[in-house]
Amino acid sequence: MVQASQIRNGMVLSIDNHLWQVAEFQFVQPGKGGAFVRTKIKNLKTGRVIERTFRSDEKVNDVRVESKDMQYLYRDGSLFYFMDKQTYEQVAVTEDLIGDSKNYLKEAANVKILFNETTPIGIELPFFVELKVVETEPGVKGDTVSGATKVAKLETGAVVQVPLFIEQGEILKIDTRTGTYVERV
Repeated sequence: MVQASQIRNGMVLSIDNHLWQVAEFQFVQPGKGGAFVRTKIKNLKTGRVIERTFRSDEKVNDVRVESKDMQYLYRDGSLFYFMDKQTYEQVAVTEDLIGDSKNYLKEAANVKILFNETTPIGIELPFFVELKVVETEPGVKGDTVSGATKVAKLETGAVVQVPLFIEQGEILKIDTRTGTYVERV
């Protein structure tokens, strides 16, 4: 257990039998009254972000989390299989835990899996991934409207908005935090 005044970004807390990762915190010391910590925390299972305020002397349960570099192997139904690059041990992670990250996973991708003891509790993707366009409408010659976009389906099944000049078969750099097109590779 730690005092709320010791909360920092990235910490994992156990609140009401759910694991929450601190996305943002602010220590506030008003002119009158006691100090408090205002946080934005993300539920590691559902991905939901909420705001929560703690008194600075309030005790919270912190959870020790280990991060392992792993390689995505394959999907079998609702399970995703990853391999530890050091020990070659394989770990199955449920689709619920992967969430929207599945839209950016392709075979042999390197990710970080967060563990609480031996139980996987989350996944961290690289900020950018390179994915191939498998389906999009062809660009129309002479269509030069500034900022115009169209829909493109990527090899993982993700759908993103791309500029009109992007064609099927091209490889794109995608920002996994926002799910947006960055550039052609």
